[in-house]
Amino acid sequence: MSASQPLRRLLLWTTATLALAGLNPAQGSTVITVGAYYFPPVAEVDADNQPLGLLGDLVTALEAAHDDLEIDIFYTSPSRRYLDFEAGLYDVILFESADWGWSGRDVTMSRPILTDEEFYVALKKPGRDLSFFDDIGSRRLVAMSGYHYGFADLETDSQTLQAHFDIEFSDSHSRNLELIKADRPSVAEVAIISRSYLQRHLSEHPEDWRQLLISDKLDQRYQLRIIARRDGPASAGDMLELLAPLVNDGSYRMMVEKRGLQLPPGFLTGFDLP
Repeated sequence: MSASQPLRRLLLWTTATLALAGLNPAQGSTVITVGAYYFPPVAEVDADNQPLGLLGDLVTALEAAHDDLEIDIFYTSPSRRYLDFEAGLYDVILFESADWGWSGRDVTMSRPILTDEEFYVALKKPGRDLSFFDDIGSRRLVAMSGYHYGFADLETDSQTLQAHFDIEFSDSHSRNLELIKADRPSVAEVAIISRSYLQRHLSEHPEDWRQLLISDKLDQRYQLRIIARRDGPASAGDMLELLAPLVNDGSYRMMVEKRGLQLPPGFLTGFDLP
């Protein structure tokens, strides 16, 4: 055997080993951190930082459908969600309107995947009818801190809003409805509540049908999208691909309808990936 043969065999072995290593890299899970704030029944987070509502259903289903996917939840607030996003504390937020402060940010957005709307709610009293809502700006309002509202042109700054409206802020829809039912007009006359939350509340408290006056006009209707960091582990398009199996087998539609929410018009018949 010539002296060059062992060297040639060593080179061949090394080349083969490197090739195998390249073909069989260690495959780890894709970890995506999803931001969430109190937005029932779309999203809630419990004391153990576990997602509830539609978000909880969807996270469980996505991880079950994709073995290599791990979703962590970062709990933020309506007011802090942009600061926390810019600080890199989460990568994706699953249900947001493009009109809610995301323009001009370095993000990707999906097509709408969910829709809902908000109504004005007051106490039902003798002589009070739907004309009570004709001039919302003249009423004492109670609203969620950090939320965008149509009557305020989507402004969220509390000082700006208090300069133009007689408004109190809260962090609970339940508290807002209790303030309305307490019949304290010096504190609150009108609350702004989403259709899906109101539907859930009335199904759990049917006696409130007799107590609450619900407007026949909307504060706003919104279409909610996936919004993702452009340089993050998954774009909005990637997230839509992960959602696709759940759309195709009907499970996403069932999750949405279970929560009293709605799919955007044409979502199922026109679903396609970007």
